[in-house]
Amino acid sequence: MLIKQLSVFIENKVGRLEDVTKVLKDHNINIASFSLADTAEYGMLRMIVSDPEEGRRVLREEGFSASLADVIAVKIAQKPGTLHEVLKILFDAGLSVEYMYTLSTTGKDTSIIMKASDLNLALEVLRANGYEVCSDKEAYEINNINNK
Repeated sequence: MLIKQLSVFIENKVGRLEDVTKVLKDHNINIASFSLADTAEYGMLRMIVSDPEEGRRVLREEGFSASLADVIAVKIAQKPGTLHEVLKILFDAGLSVEYMYTLSTTGKDTSIIMKASDLNLALEVLRANGYEVCSDKEAYEINNINNK
């Protein structure tokens, strides 16, 4: 299943990251996972949040450049070699991974957010090889579930 990732371009200025998180907090939107990459002038904040559509809306209202992108969250075991196995399966199918980051670690399992060159084919080959993917509900609420 495809899930929505909220991406925000942020100027590299003091306080801008805090401004983004405040907007989300003020609208009761939970950040389940995030990745921040930067260049000299701006940063790219990628997040899995509890309500991606609302997150994009409120951030845009506050003047941020926010967009949604489809990604997948594949569940892998916490043991040596499992990430390599997933990447090998995708490579053997002719797919590339544009980026990835960890969604969560819950005991023996981890969920990895990834953007692949063809998400539907990635889902197909991962499932054919016995890997589970998170539903959108699981991904958006992962921290709420873990904190109960």
